[in-house]
Amino acid sequence: MRAPHDGLVRVRFAPSPTGYLHIGGLRTALYCYLFARSRGGQLVLRIEDTDRSRFLSDAEEDVVASLAWAGLSVDESPVKAGPFAPYRQSERTNQYLRHTVRLLHRGHAYYAFDTPEELDAMRKDGTFTYNAAGRMHMTNEFTLGSKELGRRLTSGEPYVVRLKTPEDRMVRFHDIIRGEVSVEASTLDDQVLLKSDGMPTYHLANVVDDHLMNITHVIRGEEWLPSTPKHILLYEAFGWEPPNMAHLPLIMSPTGGKLSKRNAEKQGIPVLVRAYRDLGFEPEAVINFLALLGWNPGTEEEVFGLADLVDAFTLDRVGASGAQFSLDKLRWFNQQHLRRLAAEDLLARVRSSIHAHGITVSDAYLMRVLDLLRERIVLAGSVATEYGYFFAGPSAYDEKGVRKRWKDDSAGLLTAYADRLELLDPFDEEALESALRTLAGEQEVGAGRIIHPVRLATSGSTFGPSLFGMLAVLGRDVCVRRLQRAVQVLGR
Repeated sequence: MRAPHDGLVRVRFAPSPTGYLHIGGLRTALYCYLFARSRGGQLVLRIEDTDRSRFLSDAEEDVVASLAWAGLSVDESPVKAGPFAPYRQSERTNQYLRHTVRLLHRGHAYYAFDTPEELDAMRKDGTFTYNAAGRMHMTNEFTLGSKELGRRLTSGEPYVVRLKTPEDRMVRFHDIIRGEVSVEASTLDDQVLLKSDGMPTYHLANVVDDHLMNITHVIRGEEWLPSTPKHILLYEAFGWEPPNMAHLPLIMSPTGGKLSKRNAEKQGIPVLVRAYRDLGFEPEAVINFLALLGWNPGTEEEVFGLADLVDAFTLDRVGASGAQFSLDKLRWFNQQHLRRLAAEDLLARVRSSIHAHGITVSDAYLMRVLDLLRERIVLAGSVATEYGYFFAGPSAYDEKGVRKRWKDDSAGLLTAYADRLELLDPFDEEALESALRTLAGEQEVGAGRIIHPVRLATSGSTFGPSLFGMLAVLGRDVCVRRLQRAVQVLGR
């Protein structure tokens, strides 16, 4: 395998702009980044846009924005030119044509004129393979005389160029994650290198660019493992040393099987990186979660910053088995990273969210709310919705809570507690709790008989942060007003 050029490790992330970056693609980019940075190397972003039929105009912009949001900087890209520019394959077609001609001249590739209809007919029985055995039944330079071949080429008849797969041998390569891999060449087809529209296939462009860009390590998803023997044959045909290969494990659905777009959507799991941005997940949490989705640090530690991951990451601790995606686990990571934020940073994140909901409060008040909620917040953007009662009185009361917690004596108890709050000084957690328990003792009821209706009246809910802490933050006037309203609305 190829040694680093001048001692420099070079890794590429090479998405196809046929859709927006999905969460599995971000994990691949992350592992590429971590390996490159941990080895003092470089990360290249290359856009593999040769499939023009499925090209999405703003997909490249989405990739760049998603990587920037995740904190994954690249050293070379279409927007950060380097010595191997251009970094869009659609702008490198001359390179692929030149190297295709080279393979043709060496006898490692050949012209094929089969129509789609002819290929479909041969594949109908399910046994046809376009290789050493199959090519002799098709329309290509092996079955055409040199005169007929020349005539077809000069007449402009559509053709593709295929790799001539060798016979009777094993194709072997070492995968850093999976060990030695061997494939019988007879099971491989004569892959198309150049399509009839003159554009290269993924296989040709991938191999040519990895070589010309001095890529030393190819880190990609398991779905590309079956293509690797074909790439090894291409490297051999060119006389090049292949890069080191590492194929990452699949990301599995919580219910089993690959986390495809279809089954993810059925389970309410977003698959696009932009969806996690829009939902308000912290990029550090998403990165932390994805890093552990296949890689094991070898310790019990789970919460990592990006710099910590760079220090700890090695490919030999990436497993070959699929890793199960859990949205609940991601939410847990998000909660942990929010807890690690400085108070000012958390304030800034929540402030922008509540402003987007049309809520205006002072920073001092919002900081008091966050001091109370810090251990409970899962998403910074959810404070305005999950804890909206800090910014406006409840418009409705939880029906199940009312049935369970609102008793015949609740109205009288809340009225008595509201009267005591009018005179309470100081208005703090300790005084609020003392006043409630004193009232409960006087009325000869358990404290819960007052606590639960008070929470319901002031928040509309039956659960939340410390009740007395919440009341202290809301303040005397708000608490009294909400208690009185609940008595009027719920009565008895």
